Amino acid sequence: ANTCPAIKKALKMVDTQEIMEKEKQNYNYSLSKNSENSIFNKYTAKGLQFYQPYFEFNYACAGCGETPYIKILTQLFGDKLLIANATGCSSIYGGSYPVCPYTKDKDGHGPAWSNSLFEDNAEYGYGMALSQSQGKKTINNIINEILPTKNQELNALLTNWQKNQNCTYAEQEKIIALLNDNNEEEKFLKLYKDYFVTKSIWIIGGDGWAYDIGYSGLDHILSSNENINILVLDSEVYSNTGGQTSKSSPKASVTKFNSNGKTTKKKDLGAICIANKNCYVASVSLGADINQTIKALKEAEEFNGPSIVICYAPCINHGFDMSKSNEHMKLCVECGYWNLYRYNPQNDKPLILDSKEPSKNYIDFLMTETRYTSLIKKDKMLAEKLFEDSKKDAIERRKNLLNILKLQNE
Repeated sequence: ANTCPAIKKALKMVDTQEIMEKEKQNYNYSLSKNSENSIFNKYTAKGLQFYQPYFEFNYACAGCGETPYIKILTQLFGDKLLIANATGCSSIYGGSYPVCPYTKDKDGHGPAWSNSLFEDNAEYGYGMALSQSQGKKTINNIINEILPTKNQELNALLTNWQKNQNCTYAEQEKIIALLNDNNEEEKFLKLYKDYFVTKSIWIIGGDGWAYDIGYSGLDHILSSNENINILVLDSEVYSNTGGQTSKSSPKASVTKFNSNGKTTKKKDLGAICIANKNCYVASVSLGADINQTIKALKEAEEFNGPSIVICYAPCINHGFDMSKSNEHMKLCVECGYWNLYRYNPQNDKPLILDSKEPSKNYIDFLMTETRYTSLIKKDKMLAEKLFEDSKKDAIERRKNLLNILKLQNE
């Protein structure tokens, strides 16, 4: 309700009892509409709203910065999503008994979700990708044995699948229906029906996993040739366990284990990934530019190889009014605290810097969060020094991106 840019707001907060029955009818009506008939481009902020989210009614903290990214991800690729989720906030609101926010469409398609340990989620998702690759190899081997069949329509469908290594769900069902149960090899092919449609494989986790405990596995994937996507929900702390310091925590922030302010730099995960020169890398902040976020997720999915999208995710541990988290996402980019960019090593000019030069005051932004202002009460002189250091770190991160732009334009 706070973030709607219109003069007459699209949402208005009122007492639930006043509108419950009417909104139930509106909700049921919305479910009856077919989003595939939308005239708008799916890969825009407006167009995407006409597509069903396969992630709904989660019980994360009010104003959580993580959940909107997952919702958008499911709107883009939800009917064929395969998710490996690291332990953390996203695994708690994502799959704790007795509820699950992930859902399916009228055809029974939706995300397949599973939660791994904190330390091996990247490897877990890697195993999912290898399983999909092996399944497709088996399908190819069987098709080579049975072609040509006596059914010309089946021959055409299987030949087309071998050419594209993919098909639609409708084509998959048609293939299965045409296979002959009296033929052992065709019957055996039915066992691999779930591998006909290429899955969108995403490994999801927070910064505690991606920057710290699970980093070695993440780095292994980004150095591979597997077509896997990584979504990092960066809250800059170990959110699920109460706000402990991670390597993503910026200098000067007060967290558990750093009650006197963190004195070391925030780890620049994006720069490290870019140095691989092997993977697609994006840094996004939804409230700052939703279209850039959508574009980054789309490009990551289309990239033939590993990809990583690092998402700025405000958290209740930051200490500000969470009803304004969307505006906070915008402000952090405007002051230079967070950069928006996309890096595709397969392009002639790999880096695109989407965020403009900072126009807002960096220190003023820090003063909106108690994780920074609390340091002033403890040691004002130290706080002022660390705030300036933090600002210099942010300037350095942007300067590094500008240097890459300069080199690729020479």
